Amino acid sequence: MAVRSPLKNDSGNLKEMSSAEVDQIVDQIVYQYSLNPSVSLSVVSSGGSLGTITDTRLQAGAMSQTNSSFPTEGDTAEPSIVTVNYDKISQSIASVSPTNDSGKTFPAYRNTGGHVQTMSLQDVKDTFLHPAIDLLTSASTTTQQAGTYTISSSTSLAGATNVSTTAVFSDTRANTAAYTAGGIGETRDQPTTITNFYLHKVDGSDTSYTTPMLIDGSNNIQTYPEATFESLMQEWVRYTAASSADGYALSYSYTTGSNRGSGMADTKLDGSGNYQQRYVNTDDYRTQESPDGTATIINTYYLKINKS
Repeated sequence: MAVRSPLKNDSGNLKEMSSAEVDQIVDQIVYQYSLNPSVSLSVVSSGGSLGTITDTRLQAGAMSQTNSSFPTEGDTAEPSIVTVNYDKISQSIASVSPTNDSGKTFPAYRNTGGHVQTMSLQDVKDTFLHPAIDLLTSASTTTQQAGTYTISSSTSLAGATNVSTTAVFSDTRANTAAYTAGGIGETRDQPTTITNFYLHKVDGSDTSYTTPMLIDGSNNIQTYPEATFESLMQEWVRYTAASSADGYALSYSYTTGSNRGSGMADTKLDGSGNYQQRYVNTDDYRTQESPDGTATIINTYYLKINKS
């Protein structure tokens, strides 16, 4: 580790930044990432690269029918399970080519001998970039995670922007009210949507910070031009998030990492079937078992963010 204390202009004097001032720069780097994330998620119709999550529900069993008497419950088909697969989130990783380190590219600091020198790329990673990735990949969804993604059961989420009004997952169950004895033979699958879940991107905040110093090409010490510094940090945090070179690459999945936002619960009724009879006429006796029971959670899926 080589965490440095960058130099700043303090009323014409060179002074080391405090840890709080370094943290402000890290927050600004997070904001720069949010302006152009290098690891992005989109909502697609199918075939999303994050893989498949599954909604399950019960549907009615097939109708039984005879011309003399009602089929027994044992002779009437039980409700069965319907599964619907969702593979609607796709991840893309940008190819980023950041500015090369010329030896005077990065901010200046005072070394242990009291001399002013330029931070190395490793110094910049340890001081700024890796702490920024640590913030981005946490389970929180504040402005310190700007440009990353979360799940909500609403199309509107404070502090975030909806990626698509297409649900990335829907929890459905059999609509028990739709099945009646008088309707036998009922349509077997009559679902109702319990909860839809949507993908959102966390909004950023252009935070204030103290601009560090640099050593220019003529070996003069000057304040880093703000726009130049922000552009440089954006390039490098985007590259860091997209590259697995030093273990700080950012990625999403349903299996590994910190949970982001609402858990997407798949619920299903747990009953063994509601056996019902319908007399149509002397030659038409019908029975059918419709879904019943209490809603139980079969699985809960999370969008996860990971650093690797």
